[in-house]
Amino acid sequence: MKPPTLPVADLPFVDLPFVDLKAQQRRLGGRIRARIDAVLGHRQFILGPEVTELEAALARFTGAAHAIGVSSGTDALLIALMAEGIGAGAAVFMPAFGFAATAEVALALGAEPVFVDVEPQSFNIDAQDLERRIGAVLTAGRLTPAAVIAVDLFGLPADYAALDDVARRHRLLVLADAAQSFGGRIGEVPVGRLAPVTATSFYPSKPLGCYGDGGAIFTGDDDRAARMRSIRVHGQGADPSDIVRLGVNGRLDTLQAAILLAKLEVFAEELAAREALAALYDQGLKDVVTTPARIPGRQCAWAVYSILTDRRDQVRQALAGEGIPSMTYYRRPLHLQPAFERYGEGPGSLPISEGLCARILSLPMHPYMDRDTAGRIIDAVARALK
Repeated sequence: MKPPTLPVADLPFVDLPFVDLKAQQRRLGGRIRARIDAVLGHRQFILGPEVTELEAALARFTGAAHAIGVSSGTDALLIALMAEGIGAGAAVFMPAFGFAATAEVALALGAEPVFVDVEPQSFNIDAQDLERRIGAVLTAGRLTPAAVIAVDLFGLPADYAALDDVARRHRLLVLADAAQSFGGRIGEVPVGRLAPVTATSFYPSKPLGCYGDGGAIFTGDDDRAARMRSIRVHGQGADPSDIVRLGVNGRLDTLQAAILLAKLEVFAEELAAREALAALYDQGLKDVVTTPARIPGRQCAWAVYSILTDRRDQVRQALAGEGIPSMTYYRRPLHLQPAFERYGEGPGSLPISEGLCARILSLPMHPYMDRDTAGRIIDAVARALK
């Protein structure tokens, strides 16, 4: 989920960061510079040793057999679908409430997105509606159901048990879009092992972010991993001069891997700090707005903290008047976006997603926010709704 261009021209000046990368840099600046200097020294800027080191560290963190560094979260999704041979005539199911990348990758391969509504509490794809949409596709007979992209929105893992049940019956690949949820878990199982294939993003605003674009794919399947490693380097075979399949230029830069290695050292502490901030927000806002769902057994990575209120735009204006930024993820569901509306069924077809777009508001969330700043934000939201 890349932040859109902020529509701040009509809002007063804001003085708090939405995501405070400067605070993180003050803590990690020396480690990051040392890592960058090492890359500048050996000058292996493409698939250098830091990429291999990062992949091993990510595999240890998740327990996945394979972690494959790639150029972005979007390319992670694309490469994962390419490795399954998904293309023309395939239906790829995905939630309508989310970022455009899920629809983009399906269309880029000649497949078609099929938009599914979301659960009103978790904001994640609704397995029951997924079942209905699969049935409609089978009845129409034009497309073959091939995959479901389960987006862990705002950092909360989707209901993979329910999705796996649907997927097994219809022989669908479950691809976890963990662009926002890396660091989350269900029970003792971390994101990266909740689905046969998981794609994540290291965009700077993510829980684990680099200083540019970057991503990774996780799988426990040796053959899948081999295909994905080949695809990310133009489809090369064991001999790089042999092109054995259609591929892309999807490599993770060594410099970005170096930065991620430094950040991964404190990632567990940052996740704990995000959880502590979310708990403060929960306590302070529970009687004022609808706060994010707490689903037993699921640990959110808190990439974004989003509230629901019928007076969303009023609250946003009031916060900006007090120097506090906010974001609206998302103002329009995918099936109503001009680029994708031909693949949807128009207004009213996915009521939960459409309703969320009118009420959602995201507050500043990062692991370096102090309690006083959190209290300032909580009090400002409460004042705005008096």
